[in-house]
Amino acid sequence: MFFKQLPTRESSLSYFLGCASLGKAVAVDVVVGDEDWFMDQSSEAGVQITHVIDTHVHADHYSGGRELARRAGALYCLHESARSLVQFPFEPLADGQWLDVGNVKVEVLHTPGHTHDSICLLVKDQRRGDEPWFVLTGDTLFVGAVGRPDLAGREEEMAGTLWESLRRRLLTLPNELEIYPGHQAGSACGAGLSGKPSSTIGFEKRWNPALGLDKTAFVQGLIAEIPPRPANMAHIVAANVAA
Repeated sequence: MFFKQLPTRESSLSYFLGCASLGKAVAVDVVVGDEDWFMDQSSEAGVQITHVIDTHVHADHYSGGRELARRAGALYCLHESARSLVQFPFEPLADGQWLDVGNVKVEVLHTPGHTHDSICLLVKDQRRGDEPWFVLTGDTLFVGAVGRPDLAGREEEMAGTLWESLRRRLLTLPNELEIYPGHQAGSACGAGLSGKPSSTIGFEKRWNPALGLDKTAFVQGLIAEIPPRPANMAHIVAANVAA
């Protein structure tokens, strides 16, 4: 298995991973302008990009996912609930679905709260064993923080949904499991993000201030700390959903 993390604009983190022996790869949360990097990486590794995945419809940066998928001849993927948002065809992903990327297997975890269509991606390397190796947490769980709940409106309801997603889908995973988020410090997608680009479930359980709260305190605290909305958010979202 190979795995690369790409720090990019708006304090975003993109990912390129896959199976070199069987020549398959996945690109996750590609930012516009970085398509060449992913194509170069696939060429150097001698792999075919089979899936390009956005963990949700982004509001803070323009997605390069569809363009990369077009250039690579790959499937462009979003959670199936994004059908109500976007104006173009895509490969819908369902909760619990497994993607076959050679010896690498990727499970889709629907984790609404930051947005309705937010997902995380649980990754296994079958050559290493049957236990999951790491999880890409998108904008659901950051190092030291969690995603903002207000982008879809109804922030109190969405904050409660995020608490449920964290409790039921992520914090039940093994403590030693590595997490790789969609952003680091400087992003407008949450408050109090660390500059550290990875962590573990166990470390976040112990030190992430949001994860030790009951639901009521979590919702109240998250709403009280919502940062200013991303600049040009309406235009960015419109571009990311347009046909």
